[in-house]
Amino acid sequence: MIEVENLAKTFGVTRAVNGISFKVHDGEIYGLLGPNGSGKSTTMKILAGILKPTAGRVLVDGIDAGRDPLKVKEIVGYVPETPVLYESLTPVEFFNFIGSIRNIPAEKLEERVNRLVEAFELKGYLHKYIGSLSFGTKQKISLISALLHDPRVLIMDESMNGLDPKSARILRELLLEFKSEGRSIVFSTHVLQLAEMICDRVGVIYNGEIIAEGTVDELKEFAHEESLEDVFLKLTESKDEIYTVIQALKESL
Repeated sequence: MIEVENLAKTFGVTRAVNGISFKVHDGEIYGLLGPNGSGKSTTMKILAGILKPTAGRVLVDGIDAGRDPLKVKEIVGYVPETPVLYESLTPVEFFNFIGSIRNIPAEKLEERVNRLVEAFELKGYLHKYIGSLSFGTKQKISLISALLHDPRVLIMDESMNGLDPKSARILRELLLEFKSEGRSIVFSTHVLQLAEMICDRVGVIYNGEIIAEGTVDELKEFAHEESLEDVFLKLTESKDEIYTVIQALKESL
């Protein structure tokens, strides 16, 4: 379980996250959705033990992420919005490095690497330098490295970025499998149809605040809209603006 209580984060005079609270239960996929600059990625980095909160508290499986971020990192699998990799290594070398710092026994590491490499069709790239690979291939490497230690909690920030349709489908099915095993998953995406498909509950973050939360059906009813995309655009005050821009484009063409 993840518990977020009155979480705030400031960078200088900028308040990126402004006193948000939510919970993610065991066996639940929680969608944290928001436009660029809303505080979404900052929140997810705090959940993963990468950033320390300015105020408030985050508990990940009972561990305070602000007080013991290293312990949180031991149990969390985190996929950032942009892959952070050692580009002078090959994927094999990188996976071995991850295995060593996470103390994964050699046999288990080999088994997990082989299974995930096969699933994401990465075998042909294992001995090429990461820096020479495409963004989508780097994203696969980032995903695999986050799953190698078999984490109970997954923090996935735009993890579908750059994936081909087959790999995206495989990841989606993996997340549903992890959910059935009782893991807690925080998932963000700009593909709102995907969020509508897999998320048990959704929190919409805007200007550093959670402005709506609930199941997809609850949010649709609250906003009087028929799709999560329309709910999102309405709540973030983007829907009327989009129609205005489209109308202006039509008139200029």
